[in-house]
Amino acid sequence: MKITLILSAAILGSALLALPVLAAEPIVGNWKTASGETAVIATCGGNFCITVKTGKHAGKKIGTLSGAGESYTGEVTDPDNDKTYSGSAAVAGNQLKLKGCVLKVLCKSQTWSRL
Repeated sequence: MKITLILSAAILGSALLALPVLAAEPIVGNWKTASGETAVIATCGGNFCITVKTGKHAGKKIGTLSGAGESYTGEVTDPDNDKTYSGSAAVAGNQLKLKGCVLKVLCKSQTWSRL
């Protein structure tokens, strides 16, 4: 009985160690914005929320994106005028390229750097 319990514990422990580590999405983390402030992108309810962490808009949520890998879409808000735009984001290494558009015609882009 004692040997069976020890073997079962050893097998269970080995199985747990063999499980792959779940990697975070590449968009998750701290980013330096184009204006020099820090923003954090974190999971929130199955999406990814963008929140400004420093500067005059600290604590303000400025976007919600969905997607996986290197490509994301959703909405982004300009914290200076509180206007919300259709947005997209693409991760390439330590760079995050964000794009916000009105009617998919008038667009502005920014590139952020991973901190």
